[in-house]
Amino acid sequence: MAARENTVTYENTRLADYTYDNSIERGSIDLPFALLTLLLLTVGVVMVLSASFARAYYDPSGTTNGNATYYFVRQALFALCGVGVMFVCSRFPMGFYRRISGIVMMASVALLALVLVPGIGEKANNARRWINLGFTTFQPSEITKIAVILFFSVLICNFKEKMKTIRYGILPFVVILGGICLLLVMEPHMSAIIIILAIGMVMLFLGGLPLYWFVGGGLGVGALLGIGYALFPYVRDRFYAWLNPFADASGDGYQIVQSLYSIGSGGLLGLGLGNSRQKYLYLPEEHNDFIFSVICEELGFIGAMLILTLFALLIIRGFWLSMHARDRYSALVGAGITTHLAMQVILNVAVCTNSIPCTGISLPLFSYGGTALLLQMAELGIVLSISRDVAEKR
Repeated sequence: MAARENTVTYENTRLADYTYDNSIERGSIDLPFALLTLLLLTVGVVMVLSASFARAYYDPSGTTNGNATYYFVRQALFALCGVGVMFVCSRFPMGFYRRISGIVMMASVALLALVLVPGIGEKANNARRWINLGFTTFQPSEITKIAVILFFSVLICNFKEKMKTIRYGILPFVVILGGICLLLVMEPHMSAIIIILAIGMVMLFLGGLPLYWFVGGGLGVGALLGIGYALFPYVRDRFYAWLNPFADASGDGYQIVQSLYSIGSGGLLGLGLGNSRQKYLYLPEEHNDFIFSVICEELGFIGAMLILTLFALLIIRGFWLSMHARDRYSALVGAGITTHLAMQVILNVAVCTNSIPCTGISLPLFSYGGTALLLQMAELGIVLSISRDVAEKR
């Protein structure tokens, strides 16, 4: 009888916004989601080793000191730390993330402003996007993505009956996104702007904003891209390279041409793990933004599709857990994180195959980058926290 009463209490709180009954024991993490994450992470670390050892060995800057495993060792260490971060994040209840969402948002905006300060923000390729921590660098925009998901979920739950009004359903979100985008334009960082705007629009859609507002939002994003095209020469160069990369195969189109060579060389079964040719200093960013091209070259079409299938299963499972979440806030956060993961995978593959203009979008769990990997694992840990409260598991 007591078990039945607990079940009734649980079901009554499932659709509430902020009902966290501490008397309800949390379950275990979702095993399929965790195993898919660990499998993709393991394959990703192996591919970093395969893709990076040539550049690490021949690095003319002297950063690696000729150590062919330089990038692999660092990525493996961050991956181990990331697993710990994921399981730690899965232990905190969703009420904790709701309480700190405002702090995370303010901290992310402060870091975006701080990166613009000379001497603090590190400049590379005519852009100031990184803060140097000494042992590594990180992009504050990565924190901003999860901050938008957490904080927008709070606002949507607070304004759930008023989301169709301009004052509550439009204005607060536009002000926040506008301020973030302004700081990102000053870096500049167009790829982060695109992802953050897309995350914001998805969150508003999930929050129940009428569809006609998204028409205006789409026009606004188009206008923003037009402004970026007019103001920033590197944006124009990337559009030209996208439309006809072979017109300047040794200049602006060089990166995407080498990526297409890499993908085309793989064929059906690939050249074999470790046998990529393009990674020998032909393909830029081969262990970072263009690691998917090396995957296609070494593992072929079949290997690349298997990896994309694993990503698809992870994304589907994430949405399933969000749909069965205990409360509305958890459902919004889970759907937002899963959408973010899906967007990065789709956009990265689209860039490598020249389906869209080249942007600096990494492949989650695969591309080299320590702090980005830690934040991705933290996000997946939050989804695992949501899975602990899924009623159907009990």
